[in-house]
Amino acid sequence: MARAQFQKGQKVWVECVGAWAQIEKVQPVWAKGFEEPVRVTYDVGLGREFVGHELLLPVEDPAANIGENWRLMRARNKWQTADDCPHHPFPGTYPVVVTDKADWGGWRVPGAEYDRDPEQIEFQARLISAAPKLMALAERLVSSVDDLPEDAPPELLELARGARSILNGVKDILLPPPEAASLTKVKRSEAA
Repeated sequence: MARAQFQKGQKVWVECVGAWAQIEKVQPVWAKGFEEPVRVTYDVGLGREFVGHELLLPVEDPAANIGENWRLMRARNKWQTADDCPHHPFPGTYPVVVTDKADWGGWRVPGAEYDRDPEQIEFQARLISAAPKLMALAERLVSSVDDLPEDAPPELLELARGARSILNGVKDILLPPPEAASLTKVKRSEAA
């Protein structure tokens, strides 16, 4: 026996294709003598039918709201003194983005990578440390347009649509759907 794990119009990740899709049709396969479908497949518009284990659900990441403590710090370069690297923007140090209250954990690069292109690494550090603020700004943009969409100018609607898409890509994590087989077993044991 099978149960539908997804519904029409639901956004899913098609694992074997590596792309997002929407469920266009839920297609149960019935067999004579059974009260429930024996199999359920899904048409997502990619040229063939998929079964439930090939699809994943987007789920909001519970760690997505952590970020108010991110800050840019400078660490002393153990391998190069300030005299060895005068071409660096801050000779003798490298940027570290700290994402924890206790001044550790976060983002950093190996010294050789920093030495290869220090300006690019400095830019990345500033961008990463500003990411939580940029995310909060995007969320405010989306919510302000969602509150009064008919009053928003078309350009603002387009910006909010783009911000929503980026936020979904950041906040959504993928999880397999709950196993329908285990649900059927539980229902049968309850009936007995």
